[in-house]
Amino acid sequence: MKQWVVVVGGTNMDVVARTTAPLVPATSNPGRTRISPGGVGRNIAACLGLLGVPVRLVSAVGDDAFGDEALRVTAACGADVSAVRRAPGRTGTYTAVLDERGELVSAVSDMAIIDELELDTLHLDDAALVVVDGNLSRGQVEKVLAAAAGAEVPVAFEPVSVAKAGRLHDLVRGLFLVTPNSDEVSALTGRFRDPWSGIHDLHARGIEHVWLREGVRGSYVCSTARPTFHLPAIPVEVVDVTGAGDAMLAAWIAAWLRGADPVEAARDGHRAAAATITSPDTVRADLAEAMAAFEPPTPREVSDAHDH
Repeated sequence: MKQWVVVVGGTNMDVVARTTAPLVPATSNPGRTRISPGGVGRNIAACLGLLGVPVRLVSAVGDDAFGDEALRVTAACGADVSAVRRAPGRTGTYTAVLDERGELVSAVSDMAIIDELELDTLHLDDAALVVVDGNLSRGQVEKVLAAAAGAEVPVAFEPVSVAKAGRLHDLVRGLFLVTPNSDEVSALTGRFRDPWSGIHDLHARGIEHVWLREGVRGSYVCSTARPTFHLPAIPVEVVDVTGAGDAMLAAWIAAWLRGADPVEAARDGHRAAAATITSPDTVRADLAEAMAAFEPPTPREVSDAHDH
């Protein structure tokens, strides 16, 4: 029975520094720093494990202490990490600076280790869905998409960033789900300052669902042959935004596997995002229980995508 989610993407250690006062650029700021496992693919896999979804992570880490810790914590969340490659060298890092409100100011992603991931024997016979993150190289994405097509498994693509979306733009076609923000839509389609035309372009490329996620402005579920719905963000006091989008996607997938439609699944996604940004942890160990504390947002049908 095809029930597993296979997540192919980055694993790293997050180094997150948050100022304790309004940030002053180009100088030292007082604050606090934490170090914990991260990486978009790893975060998604960890959240899926915590939500009870059978999930296998396909990634690469170094043969160092950071790699040991990333695998230990991810496995403790319930994810299968047997397909993670241990390569000589340093595990990737993601270094972020947050302001006193917990909003991202800037970040540096050092993910060179992911180039060591070999995908010539990607096993998808038991997969209900493949999740690909934009940390992969072009060649790696091509291998994953070919394997998924051969096994007739739907693919969800998380762009990760504008730069990473841009270098993979022409490969994003015929997919089940894409989860960009407005800037990433522009990078994927060339439709700058016009994400709605970009979403139409993605649908024309065979993308079934585009979940446009806009942070505090909420999200839009845009599906072929279905109305577009806007879901407002759940109002919360932000502690740390790191990992919110990854938890959001994991909760969407968990709900979809249970039979929810895309809009209902997005409501669960918003609850997972709210639970994550109200915690200092990138992936909170009590994710399922924390989600239950938040009322899901009420979707509003948008008669025209430009009505936002």
